Formats: sequence, structure tokens, C-alpha cells
Amino acid sequence: MKKEENRIQEEFDNELCEAHFIHEDKVMEVKKIMLTEDKSQALAQIFKTLGDSTRVKIIFALMNHELCVCDLAEITGSSESAVSHHLRLLRTQKLVKYRREGKNLFYSLDDHHVEKLFKEGLEHVYE
Repeated sequence: MKKEENRIQEEFDNELCEAHFIHEDKVMEVKKIMLTEDKSQALAQIFKTLGDSTRVKIIFALMNHELCVCDLAEITGSSESAVSHHLRLLRTQKLVKYRREGKNLFYSLDDHHVEKLFKEGLEHVYE
């Protein structure tokens, strides 16, 4: 156990700047374009929302077809109640939208950005 602790400490020490020298030009350049706290929180919330495997499966399914809650429940192996809860969270983050057809609601991705974000993440997983 002690060897593992020493290895972790050594890795941490290697990540620290040796000279404690700040590259002012780079720092200033990035600070000029840095995300606001609101935008960074909003983006973090999107990734947090996508941090659930059932919601990931829902997004994947909706990339392929517009589907209702009962379709999504069958696909994900979840209850309709659970899927409905997940869809509510996804709608709040503007990741999915729905259209009404009589008494039925059919869900789809909110826009092309959601599919693009998802595909980039999926490509990273397959590398």
C-alpha cells in the first residue's frame, strides 16, 4: 500500500510547475476569452445531465427515431415512469423536445448540436 501512495505522490509532484513561472501572454490571452461563470455552469450541467447511462441510451435512441415514452421504456429496459423522469431532465437542459399527436407525445433531439455533441463523445469512446 505504501508503494502505491508513493507512486501517486510522485505523479502529483510531477504535475506541478517546477519554476512556478506563469506564462503571462498565454494567461492573458485565455482570460480574455474565458467562459463566464454562468456559461461554465450551464455547460457543466449539460454534462452532468448526460452522466447517466439511461439518459445516454435515450439520446442514442432519439438520434435514430422520434419515439414515445413507452418506446423508450422498451428500448432502455426501464419503466415508463423512470423514462418520463429522465425526459423531463433532458427537456430542462434543452437536449430533447416533444411534439403532441392527440394524447401522445413524441420525443426527438432538440437540435443538431445535441447529436453533434453526442457523436463527438461516442467517437472518443470508440478510439
